[in-house]
Amino acid sequence: MKYKMQQKQNQRIQQITDCTLIVGADIAKETHVARAIDFRGIELGKECVFANDDEGLAKLVTWMKELQRLHGKTDIVFGVEPTGHYWFPLGAFIQELDVRFVLLNPHHVNKSKELEDNCPTKNDYKDAKVIANLVKDGKYTEPKLPTGVYADLRILMNLREKVMVNLGQVQQRIQNWLDRFFPEYTQVFKDWEGKASLITLRKSPLPQDLTSLGASEIVNQWKSSGVRRAVGMKRAKRLVSAAEKSIGLKEGLMAARLELTALLEQYEMFLRQRDEIMVQVEQLLNQIPGTEEMLSVPGMGVTTLAGFLAEVGDLQGYDHGQQIIRLAGLNLKENSSGKRKGKTGISKRGRSRLRALHFRAVLPMVATNPEFKALHHYYTTRACNPLKKKQSLIALCGKLIRVLHTLGTRQVQYNAEDLLGPIRKSQIQMAA
Repeated sequence: MKYKMQQKQNQRIQQITDCTLIVGADIAKETHVARAIDFRGIELGKECVFANDDEGLAKLVTWMKELQRLHGKTDIVFGVEPTGHYWFPLGAFIQELDVRFVLLNPHHVNKSKELEDNCPTKNDYKDAKVIANLVKDGKYTEPKLPTGVYADLRILMNLREKVMVNLGQVQQRIQNWLDRFFPEYTQVFKDWEGKASLITLRKSPLPQDLTSLGASEIVNQWKSSGVRRAVGMKRAKRLVSAAEKSIGLKEGLMAARLELTALLEQYEMFLRQRDEIMVQVEQLLNQIPGTEEMLSVPGMGVTTLAGFLAEVGDLQGYDHGQQIIRLAGLNLKENSSGKRKGKTGISKRGRSRLRALHFRAVLPMVATNPEFKALHHYYTTRACNPLKKKQSLIALCGKLIRVLHTLGTRQVQYNAEDLLGPIRKSQIQMAA
């Protein structure tokens, strides 16, 4: 049975009753503004302006309890528009109070602000009321804030992404250095990140250093540093020959040597951090049930699975894989009116990191996983409504999400015939 968004919307509206106090809060770095309404949209009491500290949160709790007492409300729904990372402490605090905490899409808040007073004015007081009204109409989502092992996993994968960005920048800067001072270097070492190459860059990076050392001394450097294979006198002679003919810069060599030393230190640091993070990530994955089954999918790696679980959290919190597809913004949308039928595309209303993760995962799967390869062939060559290649890849992203959800929740091994039923065994054989 497919997950129906309309049913979920009805459930949200039905949860707002005449006994519900609806609070909308506009979040800032230091000072927040909260306003309260009832299920008909009538504002209750004055707004509450509170600081982002212990005293401010205590003031908020007192204000909500007083409104509950005055108006006979038994439950509270607290809605915010997520502003950067500032809402995390407040969200955790509200959930500890056993109060329903919900999020509003900033795009919805921006588009709805003129419904309040027919004016494009935007300020904290107005936004708090707009947020409360959207909550009343059920236009919210309930965040799945990670806890336990999933909280650690999300922080580690976010950190890994930042480390990989920094690592990529350092790699480009080292390549930039080589292009300026020793452009012929990559003709000898195709990959400057190899062991022998890194030894050379640390001890004698400039062409003048290599020329003065000579081939025999260069080989001794490699051997004394533990390099036993793949490089020898022939490579050393080529390196010296390239250094003698180098057209690299001849000025600023002292500073250039210092620059490369600093870049190599950063490069080694980021590599070490990446490896340390992945060791911790693998330990966390071993604590999550269903990871072994999800890794049984051909082409699924530890990094991809860790990124997936870091974004979605506990898979038991989702009734159907379609919920995760919507979370990733991979659900379909179209603009149609009357007899005009518009083009279909993905909504992109969701976690962009999760969406990109699955697209990068599907690309190699189409080449190495027999079932996904067959599906891709079927989608792009079927007689009725064949898809373009990129459309097929997007469809396979949704298929991969549903497969992972099934394997993770039921904890069963990957089986192409059971989990990829729509392609049928004969189609797999034809594509193979």
